[in-house]
Amino acid sequence: MGSLYLVRHGQASFGSQNYDALSALGHQQGHVVGQALKARGVVPEVVVAGTMQRHQETARAALSAMALDVPMQLLAGVNEFDHEDVIEVAEPRFADKALMMAEMAASGDPRRAFQAFFQDAVSRWVAGHHDAEYQEPWSTFKLRCVTTLAELVQLTPPKGQAVVFTSGGFISVVCAHLLGLHDTQAFTINWTLANAGITKINVGRDGLHLLSVNEHGHLEGVAPAGAPSLLSYR
Repeated sequence: MGSLYLVRHGQASFGSQNYDALSALGHQQGHVVGQALKARGVVPEVVVAGTMQRHQETARAALSAMALDVPMQLLAGVNEFDHEDVIEVAEPRFADKALMMAEMAASGDPRRAFQAFFQDAVSRWVAGHHDAEYQEPWSTFKLRCVTTLAELVQLTPPKGQAVVFTSGGFISVVCAHLLGLHDTQAFTINWTLANAGITKINVGRDGLHLLSVNEHGHLEGVAPAGAPSLLSYR
């Protein structure tokens, strides 16, 4: 039986010009998740990352912490959905990022304001009533994730391990698919996924078994006294 580990990327750079780059905290999280995988005896024969910068930076930080020199395979199928498109379709004015950030800042709690808006924007996308407006409709994204999961299963050694560095949307769809959940429940999972959290799937002759979702104990209680917590969700 093989083991497939899905690792959500470290914290990206919310509010910066390049959201896709890891924040300083994100780099720390990548290192810590590598240490956690090493501590539990994970020595992957296969390492996969999406083509997004945050995926690859997390993978490099984790592999460095694991002291592994395993080639990183890039697979666009594990990429996140285009959150900017989802935002701009819901509110075309927010194509102007400075305007969006200014409006969120005016609320007094920009992260909370953005989260509330983004949840509504994603719900509109997932509902499927406006598919023609999106570059990648929800149904297309869902099919991409499920199809890519089948590719990852083929890459996972029968008695070995594969580690995939990906995003919350992909992980959520995979979990919802394996659990037989409704589409709207996929993003109930997504909102709770921690940066650098670990989800484990066993791959066997009798199919796929979801063993754990969003393991993040390695991010709790490890920050030096007085330092910011390593646990984040966005």
